[in-house]
Amino acid sequence: MRVKSRIGVMVATAAAVCLVSDMATAQTDASLERLERAIERGATVAGGLVGATAIHLESGRTVSVNGDEAFPMASTYKVPIAIELLTRADAGTLSLDEMLDVMAADLHPGSGTLSPLLAQPGVSLSVRNLMELMLRISDNSATDMLLARAGGSEAVTGRMRMLGIDGIRVDRPTAVLIADRYGATLPDPELWTLDVFDEAFSARSEDERAASAIEFDLDPRDTATPNAFAELLARLYRGELVSEDSTALLLDIMERCLTGENRLKGLLPEGTVVAHKTGSLAGTANDVGILTLPDSAGHVAIAVLMKSSDRLGADRARAIAEIARVVYDYFLFALN
Repeated sequence: MRVKSRIGVMVATAAAVCLVSDMATAQTDASLERLERAIERGATVAGGLVGATAIHLESGRTVSVNGDEAFPMASTYKVPIAIELLTRADAGTLSLDEMLDVMAADLHPGSGTLSPLLAQPGVSLSVRNLMELMLRISDNSATDMLLARAGGSEAVTGRMRMLGIDGIRVDRPTAVLIADRYGATLPDPELWTLDVFDEAFSARSEDERAASAIEFDLDPRDTATPNAFAELLARLYRGELVSEDSTALLLDIMERCLTGENRLKGLLPEGTVVAHKTGSLAGTANDVGILTLPDSAGHVAIAVLMKSSDRLGADRARAIAEIARVVYDYFLFALN
């Protein structure tokens, strides 16, 4: 009888543990659903379509809204380019100290610091310096030089596939991507100059640009899903993509990103460490990165992407900031 009684107590205890576990899971699932609704509310500020995925790296808890939808990456695609470059550096087929000549045809439209003053005979920059310009100030000229050195778009997309990430694809240099967005026709690359770009873009009417914008948002090229980008960032942080030194270098550069202060970082407590990369093009405003929570609460990989927004840039940034804040608060307080 004692044995039976003891077994009965053990069974009852096990049932109680299961019940508590089930209740905890149900409560967490319900709170994740509330977080999803909070993200959806924040997304309305942006207009258009917004997708967001966040992964708490220590617990694996994940929240996603429109996570499998493909969005134009804009300049966030510079992160996959950097990963391909660093992979080649780890393999010894490329050196970060390698010097690349800056030519007049390398100057492309977009934010940055490379200018005709630098495109002079004898001016060269290292791969490492160009990577800093690409990621910290989103310099498009540096990006296209590095994309070519990384083996081109096919090599970068191929790397994503080799890593098992199917929701990210890189197809065009920034110069062509921007031209396609505005419906501009470019001559052969060796004839590119900043004046040529200006003429090509100004030749399009407002109606033609509007039509190109619609086509651009439907184009599968140079797109990512929030789920795929968040996974890429999570695996980067865990050291699963490149060597330990390359991982540290990339995260360090992203922590010093100078763009998008009012996006992911916009509503977070002052001093929050955010390793991130922004992207902006017409109706698209993106920010992807890794948030460091205080009090040893962990880290969050987050990707917020949007398209077809008809709101002002400040509204788009506010939407990203609000989403980042509710994600930050949830993983800081709800799971700890």
